[in-house]
Amino acid sequence: MNKNKILKELKSLGDKEFAIHHAKFFQTHKGGYGEGDLFWGLRVPQQRAVAKKYYKDITLKEAKELLQHKIHEARLTALAVLSEKYKKADDKEKKAVVKTYLANTEYINNWDLVDLSAPYIAGAFWFDNPSDDMLELAKSKNLWRERISMVSTLYFIKRGRLKETFELAEMFLSHKHDLMHKAAGWMLREAGKKDISALRAFLDKNHKKMPRTMLRYAIEKFPDRERKKYMGR
Repeated sequence: MNKNKILKELKSLGDKEFAIHHAKFFQTHKGGYGEGDLFWGLRVPQQRAVAKKYYKDITLKEAKELLQHKIHEARLTALAVLSEKYKKADDKEKKAVVKTYLANTEYINNWDLVDLSAPYIAGAFWFDNPSDDMLELAKSKNLWRERISMVSTLYFIKRGRLKETFELAEMFLSHKHDLMHKAAGWMLREAGKKDISALRAFLDKNHKKMPRTMLRYAIEKFPDRERKKYMGR
């Protein structure tokens, strides 16, 4: 099975010291957002290379099983496989990839897993299809599903469509978690690269109630004087 070949190769590339670093960086301690996650200690380019090597041969069933693996890098590699499959798929196959992705969001359970996959699978699909699932994830009260909805709009932004980004960012103004503040602020900053006037309009309406981190991320590219104005509320 190609899934087993992937796991064997990933494990052989592992670095114990880097695994320790990952465990701290992704907050796997008790009470951390990545509590209990396990690492072999790979870098993202290594995992992407493995995904590109095997994605044509691995079935969706095997990719799903890989995505449900207890090791973080196995899940990330599975998402890279799904991303590669989606890029090369016809409409029918794209629907199958997205169905697999959305049925397994409980395993897309850290910010790097979301950010590597959400724009290139869910976002790419929702851009040309009904996006009811995006809103459902946004309302899920689950941090990672909410982040999938927000970060998926990066695909929209790159193509000049900003409506969904501003709508979701406004939904998340009262969110409690810093990782959602960062995600929303990041998407707002990217939207501003396409239409700075639209971003300023959003900020003028909402900056007084925006979490500081979200606001800081959103205005990162603004001139210093303008940043100080918004940060000063």
